[in-house]
Amino acid sequence: MASMTAARAPLPADRPPPGLRERKKARTREAIRSAAYALVREQGYDATTVEQIAERAEVSPSTVFRYFPAKEDIVLPDEDGPVLAEEFAARPADEPWTVSVRHVMRGAAAAGAGEDPEVTRLRTRLVAEVPAVRSRMAEGTWATGRLLGRVIAERTGLDADALEVRVVSMSLAGGLLEVSRYWAEHGHEDDLADLVDRALDVLDVLEHALPAGKPRGRCLPA
Repeated sequence: MASMTAARAPLPADRPPPGLRERKKARTREAIRSAAYALVREQGYDATTVEQIAERAEVSPSTVFRYFPAKEDIVLPDEDGPVLAEEFAARPADEPWTVSVRHVMRGAAAAGAGEDPEVTRLRTRLVAEVPAVRSRMAEGTWATGRLLGRVIAERTGLDADALEVRVVSMSLAGGLLEVSRYWAEHGHEDDLADLVDRALDVLDVLEHALPAGKPRGRCLPA
């Protein structure tokens, strides 16, 4: 999930394997990212340009921008909201939202453990240290919060636009972003999955913050 920099949800087991075109695109994306990581390690994020990344990856700058709208997107994980949405949808419809969220987030953290540890640490360090990267990550956090809001609404019967639902979902999404920053700021000493699990303990508190009724969200004027 975008809010957990190192964590990606696993692909559904029944998803068909990618075709030749998709595999070629994936290799190009990986080449661009690998070039960016290498350059950032060598000379720092600010000194690394898209032109340098393109040259190292042996593609054109326009190709880099075709795959990544901004430099920040290269060093951050892909948006995995659709995959997470599928994971949530696969959970039992009558399952409490706190159980569904904990299950999916734990699975995402476990999947992220399979990444190159050096890349994981680099990403979280950039989120902690580079304002532009952190700002870009925050955009993904907002999207994650909206996704969590829909999950909470479906499980509780509340309106996804209800103030209470929005506050709870955004609090959870923002908290998961802080996990990445905390991990980086403390030298990556703790186990990331353990930190995610600690952050998810707030679910016990957030669950009681939702009203028993069905408050409706207010529509904005056209």
